[in-house]
Amino acid sequence: MSRKISRRRFIAAAARATGMAALAMPVIAKDLYAPGRVAANDRITIGCIGLGGMGMGNMSVLLGIPQTRVLATCDVYEPHRERAKNRVDDTYGNQDCKTYNDFRELLDRDDIHAVLIATPDHWHTRIAISACEAGKDIYCQKPLTLTISEGKALVKAVRKYGRVFQVGSQQRSESNFRFACELVRSGRIGKVHTVKVFLPNGSDGPWEPDSDPPEGLDWDLYLGPAPKVPYNRRRFLWDFRWFFDYSGGQMTDWGAHHFDIAQWGLGRDLSGPVSVEGTGTLPRDGMFETYTSFNCTYYYEDGIKMIATNPEHGTRFEGSDGWVHVWRGGMETEPKSLMHETLGPNDVHLYESPGHEQDWINCIRTRKKPICDVEIGHRSVTCAHLGNIAMRLGRKLQWDPIREEFVNDPEANRWLSRPYRAPWYL
Repeated sequence: MSRKISRRRFIAAAARATGMAALAMPVIAKDLYAPGRVAANDRITIGCIGLGGMGMGNMSVLLGIPQTRVLATCDVYEPHRERAKNRVDDTYGNQDCKTYNDFRELLDRDDIHAVLIATPDHWHTRIAISACEAGKDIYCQKPLTLTISEGKALVKAVRKYGRVFQVGSQQRSESNFRFACELVRSGRIGKVHTVKVFLPNGSDGPWEPDSDPPEGLDWDLYLGPAPKVPYNRRRFLWDFRWFFDYSGGQMTDWGAHHFDIAQWGLGRDLSGPVSVEGTGTLPRDGMFETYTSFNCTYYYEDGIKMIATNPEHGTRFEGSDGWVHVWRGGMETEPKSLMHETLGPNDVHLYESPGHEQDWINCIRTRKKPICDVEIGHRSVTCAHLGNIAMRLGRKLQWDPIREEFVNDPEANRWLSRPYRAPWYL
């Protein structure tokens, strides 16, 4: 497939975005998995975009689901996409998996029903919107977005094109997190007054000189909508999360997980706080940019406070009659008897997922919303973005969760979005 053909949808959409629609080909989103389009016993075909550690992990799970078939891998770093291809071919016992450097070429394939997106954060929204336009269902890693404006645009696109979208906040598919939130929402700790979100410390990175990109890396495409800068190892692979051009530090990286549980336990999946304030510590040395420690307080309309701090892990709900603290692999309660509580038919029973990737596949068939739908993921990471903005501005900010903007604060509202480097656009 030629690059020209593979990019036709992007070129057409870009032309419209710049007022040149008359010169562009029309973009028609095809519902590749509409009811009746694919038989119930057929496999859902998947393309995987971004194949570092998380991407390989998600892809490995998908390879083990009998109802799926991975057809293609895509990564701007050749060793990653070839590693993934080899894993796919070894699983199926053939050489059929195709590889791509440019995600637009993968999205242009009509035989792919759905895509996994596990790129660095600054690419999530643009690729996901393009996938919506191409008629694909989507599993996208967290943190879902780089900015709040991206989240609003992504929710709009998913709804417009009727896509099934699972955010990779897999804690919702773990039984201890679900049970903790059920206890809270069933009133077992009384009236909730405080939620504490514990996040690990960020990182100081030593200075390293710029250099030539490693062989097989398309550095310009890696940067994509981010500012053009010379290659530096620290901006690549794991360390990208410590630069605001590509991520938001631990506030977004782990915050996307633990804020998500906080919102779930409070029943605020489609809402959020009404104000936020906080302080943080930036790296004193080295080249990393994001906060290494922080203490942010969020206020909800009903008076509940949510405090994000470090260096621990997990989410702790505190109420008038006790508390629940839940984290990866564990949970504690006060009173301790809550650990063995049996919830009755009149209590709150939350969505029980069979596994995060399996839930996504099931929902592709039923066309129902999965356990962590796009708007849920957007609202959760919004809390993280609000914290970063409050620390940056150093003052209390009033937030309107309905309009999704700061109240009478043009300075703060300027941080809701960031410019894209041409030719990329939101």
